[in-house]
Amino acid sequence: MAGWSQTIIVGNVGRDVNFKYTQSGVPVADFSVAVTRRFGGRDGAERQEKTTWYRVTCWRNLAEIANQYVRKGTQLMVVGTVEASAYLDKAGQPAATIELTADNFQMLGSRGDGEGRSSGGGNGDYDYAPPPPDSMGDIPF
Repeated sequence: MAGWSQTIIVGNVGRDVNFKYTQSGVPVADFSVAVTRRFGGRDGAERQEKTTWYRVTCWRNLAEIANQYVRKGTQLMVVGTVEASAYLDKAGQPAATIELTADNFQMLGSRGDGEGRSSGGGNGDYDYAPPPPDSMGDIPF
C-alpha cells in the first residue's frame, strides 16, 4: 500500500519569489516561509518564540501565480509535501533544510494586516498544481 502525507504551514514569506523555467520549459518558483511558534508565559515564565524556515517550491501554474502575487512579508498558508535534507554548511558544520513542495497556497495578507485580508489579486484560492517533473535534474537552482 502506498503512503500519503500532507503538511500545512502558516507563516510569512521571507524573500521574494525566485522564478525560472526548467530546460524543458516547466515554470518553477521557490521562496522561503518563516513559521514562528510562541510558547511559555505561564506561571511567570518568560514567553518564548521559535522560528522554523521552510523552502517552498511551486510548479507550473502555481509557480506563475506565486511569481505574480507572492512578496516578502506576505502571510501565506501553504499545503504540500515536506522533505527534510541534511548537509554540511560552508564551515563544515551539520545543517538541515525543510523543503515543502506546494500543492496549493492561500494568501492571508501582509505582515501588517491584522485582519488576515487577502493581498495581491484575486481571492487567493488557487487550483491544485500537478506534481513536479519526474526528472529533478531539470531544476534550474
